[in-house]
Amino acid sequence: MRTAFRYGIMLVAGLAVGTGAAALQLRQSFAAMGIENGPWHTGEKVGTADASVSTRASVALRGLLALPEREAIYFNATTDSQGRQLEGRCSYRVTGGAIDARWWSLTLYDSKGYLISNPESVYSVGSAAIGPQEVGNWTVDISSRRTGPHWIAMPDDQPFELTLRAYHPSRDLLARRGSVSLPRIERGECRA
Repeated sequence: MRTAFRYGIMLVAGLAVGTGAAALQLRQSFAAMGIENGPWHTGEKVGTADASVSTRASVALRGLLALPEREAIYFNATTDSQGRQLEGRCSYRVTGGAIDARWWSLTLYDSKGYLISNPESVYSVGSAAIGPQEVGNWTVDISSRRTGPHWIAMPDDQPFELTLRAYHPSRDLLARRGSVSLPRIERGECRA
């Protein structure tokens, strides 16, 4: 009887640890999905029945209402262009050029994939906010206070991530998502 009880405890503990580790791995963002482009990560076939099991599980765990790739490509970054973790105590400048899609947006989330509440209610910047003169060379600042015309508020010191969505991407962007030029993420000053 004692042996069966021990095996039962070990089985339950093993299932709990394994399930927790799998969920943690899948919640680590799109890094598990395979396509890397600088600090940005994405997957193939997100939002379709043809997506891999890990891609589908990651999308489900993160709560995305993912569109099929012909409608949108999701690029996710948890580090800056130097490979350093994105931290709320630091300011950042995201710079990019034209993105070969009908419309795009850059949104800031906490490490669990939720919007971070801020008094200014500024969570995202999209191509519609970028003027025609800036389309080929735009900048978005991320900091606790407004520093430029295009800004996303970062109200606290927690780690965060960025999601760049390209809606109605071109065939070229779909085919070369791992090698096209995506925005740079540069770290500025950090509070102690």
